[in-house]
Amino acid sequence: MSNESVLIAALSGRSLAQSARRAGYTPLVADCFGDEDTRTLAADSRRLRGALRRGFRVPELVEALDELTQSAEDNVIGLILGPGFEDSADVVAELQTRFTLLGCPAEGIAQSKDPERFFGLLGELGIVHPQTSQKPPENSDGWISKRVGGCGGRHIRRLSDPATARPGRYFQEEISGDNLSALAIVGKAGSAFGFSQSWNAPFGQEPFRYGGSVSAEGLEEDLEARLVDTCLSLIEPLGLLGLVSFDFIITADEAFLVEVNPRPGASLDVLDDAHGTLFAAHVAACRGEDFIDLLSQSWRPSPRAIAYVYADRGPLTVAGTEWPEWVSDRPAAGAEIETGGPVATVHAEAATPLQAVKKCHQRITELQAVL
Repeated sequence: MSNESVLIAALSGRSLAQSARRAGYTPLVADCFGDEDTRTLAADSRRLRGALRRGFRVPELVEALDELTQSAEDNVIGLILGPGFEDSADVVAELQTRFTLLGCPAEGIAQSKDPERFFGLLGELGIVHPQTSQKPPENSDGWISKRVGGCGGRHIRRLSDPATARPGRYFQEEISGDNLSALAIVGKAGSAFGFSQSWNAPFGQEPFRYGGSVSAEGLEEDLEARLVDTCLSLIEPLGLLGLVSFDFIITADEAFLVEVNPRPGASLDVLDDAHGTLFAAHVAACRGEDFIDLLSQSWRPSPRAIAYVYADRGPLTVAGTEWPEWVSDRPAAGAEIETGGPVATVHAEAATPLQAVKKCHQRITELQAVL
């Protein structure tokens, strides 16, 4: 067990905080939700209320992280960033001058999330990807619009009228297939991979809203090799480090790379184990230490799934709820959630991934009845 603390900043810091605790670290969290379980997991936390809508601002974030550092009872090893900084490379650049950043540097984030640079790189390397454009296509049929630096699927829209395309968005051919993500751990010692599948939970004008994920087992050998080769070819050009994810759409003939997320993401919930091995490996990789032996000796994940529960029946004010132990990201009593917004996350572990997904959906129904 470690006697060290770690700073975590993200839209939601619960997943990283939970994994940190499993690995023996003491999490200090700055996020936008301040959920009940996040506050319980963290030795100290700060809620950045406005950042959810307007993004992270350096003064507010630095003040929170400085306060958390001062409250720590032991050595603070550094700062880990989760979802929410994809469109804020300038913020990351400032943070890495003030804190020891355990993860991808600002330049890697900027290149990964800039459509022109990223998809230009894929073209140079011959990596299969959806046709992508900075300008609206002449014919909108079969195209989608994405916010530059967006995370999750709620920002993705089908492009019905190119004339109404808003600034800060780019355009991509819609590919139908299965969503498959490769979670990579990257460092001087090499790289290692785990895989998960995800599904959408369409709602209203949000056809690609994230639904959930499950650990993927038994991938066809040739497909896995092609995915790993694609990921390996991007590590050096993008300057990737630690836990990162590569999102693919798999069709009968091709594996289309859709995006790279240069930070730990939702798949941590389904691929980590009871000892927080992935978190420990991330820290080791970012410190330039060997993490391969740690993974080979200790990483023992079970088939696991997560799914988001949304307020799809209308706006919701959370009552004083006795949450089941399989629910995380628990909003505090009195929290107001807009129609279609995320309420909480349900988890399930089973003998197989398919059984874990089935159990997740059963638990969604059970929780919706309570809410």
